[in-house]
Amino acid sequence: MLRVGLTGGIGSGKSAVSARLAARGALVIDSDVLAREVVAAGTDGLAEVVKAFGDDVLTPDGELDRPAVGRIVFGDEAARRKLEAIIHPRVRARATELEAAAPADAVVVHDIPLLVETGQADRFDVVLVVDVPVDVQLERLTAQRGMTEAEAKQRIASQASREDRLAVAGLVVDNSGSLADLDRRVDEIWATLQKRAGHGQDTKR
Repeated sequence: MLRVGLTGGIGSGKSAVSARLAARGALVIDSDVLAREVVAAGTDGLAEVVKAFGDDVLTPDGELDRPAVGRIVFGDEAARRKLEAIIHPRVRARATELEAAAPADAVVVHDIPLLVETGQADRFDVVLVVDVPVDVQLERLTAQRGMTEAEAKQRIASQASREDRLAVAGLVVDNSGSLADLDRRVDEIWATLQKRAGHGQDTKR
């Protein structure tokens, strides 16, 4: 089994790379999806969030009110850390369960937006970084997501720097070109990952 940590800054196209790897046969474990699962209605995770922050974080249907939680933790590092202490261990435990069910020769891709920020680079056989210049991020966030330039810059600044991500990268996907360019690069990456998984090599950096 080859364990791959996939990350990239906002607007880099990480989700596009993740989807392409899944289409080629990778088992993709998406931490954003798991983060929603572990605080779904009726879970102990949701109960912990309510205990920590009060009933105001619930919708009338008993679901987690994400905007309400966002207002509580935005700009409040202590509150954010409290929330992360509830969610992150549950996400990692669930990811471990999913990985354990994979075939021995699988390429398992852990899609983690904040991989660098949460210090997880050393947990994987190889870290795959989706990289674009900051000006490309800005262009995509304003044109495709409707953010103002100030909002886009704030979101980018809240994440690890491009340099910090590249510093832990074992493999890099340059996604500043066309979709055809991206497909070709993902094909190359996939061939590399398959080879490493099949040969059982030690790919630790």
